[in-house]
Amino acid sequence: MALIVFSLLGLSWAIPFPYIKFLGQYNSFFNWSSFLIAFAIYYYYRLSPVLSYMMLLILFAFTYVISLLAGWHTSGGPALWLLSLVIFVLAWIGQFVGHKIEGKKPSFLDDLKFLLIGPIWLLHFVYKRLNIKY
Repeated sequence: MALIVFSLLGLSWAIPFPYIKFLGQYNSFFNWSSFLIAFAIYYYYRLSPVLSYMMLLILFAFTYVISLLAGWHTSGGPALWLLSLVIFVLAWIGQFVGHKIEGKKPSFLDDLKFLLIGPIWLLHFVYKRLNIKY
């Protein structure tokens, strides 16, 4: 699930965004994935403020790595959208193979909101393991 979220952020980061003059050198850090992160954190905050804080830190780590990958492209590496697309496809294949092995139908096939809840649902297991109340 983490790779799917990472690849979605990478794909949305790669979509061209209009230049905003007052952001100056930070303009490249404000893009379509910023809106995706804002929406997700707001949604997670409504479900559980404590879990949303950790999810925000995780998304910040993801965006840091994505910004490094975007910089790698400018120095001759593969395009960010291409890397993100490959990760996205492989992660979904892994997701469906895992559900097949598990013998359970994916929850998001019944209701699309489970796609949004998935990452925070996995995070709640970490909190339970660490005995952190949320």
